[in-house]
Amino acid sequence: MTAVETTQMDQLDALESEAIHVMREVAGEFDRPVILFSGGKDSMLLVHLAAKAFWPAPIPFPVLHVDTGHNFDEVIDFRDRVVERYGLELEVAKVQDYIDDGRLSERADGTRNPLQTTPLLDAIAEHRHDAVFGGGRRDEERARAKERVFSLRTAFGQWEPSRQRPELWNLYNGRHKPGEHVRVFPLSNFTELDVWRYIAREGVELPSIYYAHTRDVFSRDGMWLTSGPWGGARDGEDVVTKTVRYRTVGDGSCTGAVESTAATLDEVLAEVRESRLTERGATRADDRLSEAAMEDRKREGYF
Repeated sequence: MTAVETTQMDQLDALESEAIHVMREVAGEFDRPVILFSGGKDSMLLVHLAAKAFWPAPIPFPVLHVDTGHNFDEVIDFRDRVVERYGLELEVAKVQDYIDDGRLSERADGTRNPLQTTPLLDAIAEHRHDAVFGGGRRDEERARAKERVFSLRTAFGQWEPSRQRPELWNLYNGRHKPGEHVRVFPLSNFTELDVWRYIAREGVELPSIYYAHTRDVFSRDGMWLTSGPWGGARDGEDVVTKTVRYRTVGDGSCTGAVESTAATLDEVLAEVRESRLTERGATRADDRLSEAAMEDRKREGYF
């Protein structure tokens, strides 16, 4: 093993240790934690780390999926397999239910990601979750870089940057008033490359769309989008067949693919090393709604 490989392994060990420490702190300090689980790579890492943190006992938290109804079939199939494999309790909050009964309305642009906030907050209140694990990382987006590992949310689920607490020497403050809850981000100090290195080291399974495959796509706003229940190409947008992969998964109406031939872990690692754009910056249309799109949604109670 080379010195570089040893350093990388040491870094991954440190990141894993920190994430497991955070999860155990939450298990000891809170009554009803839950893991936000979309079936994507970061939420899959949360499940994998939770399994290691509490082995040989089962994972002591349920998982919550806020389902936009605009999911990729491969991801939903993968979610269900993971739930069965780990014996998890799955809670699902469906955006479609809120649209059907009039609590939410479809947006003109067809994007449902911004509509997830209300179902999420309602599910947290209904199940009385006092700690909510998320897979957010500081390298993804500017607003997420402001987040602490323990992020206090108000009784209305809102994020207030001025109320963020200092976190020194791996000491985390989970105190909160009745009705408030804490979002917890064990992967805060991982980068996208760290995530993929850890996936390779641990042999973590992911949905197939993270690897190169052939798909019919069309270009919009510099991204390759695909058709689905959320709609398809507009006038002037030509549908072409490309070899692509997804760097992140989410609402199909606003999650773009990248042209790629990276069909193996080694090839994905090489590609991520060369990238100069974060996965959200490169492939998430909802983050381009405004300069402060993510921060605005976080203030409202988004992930």
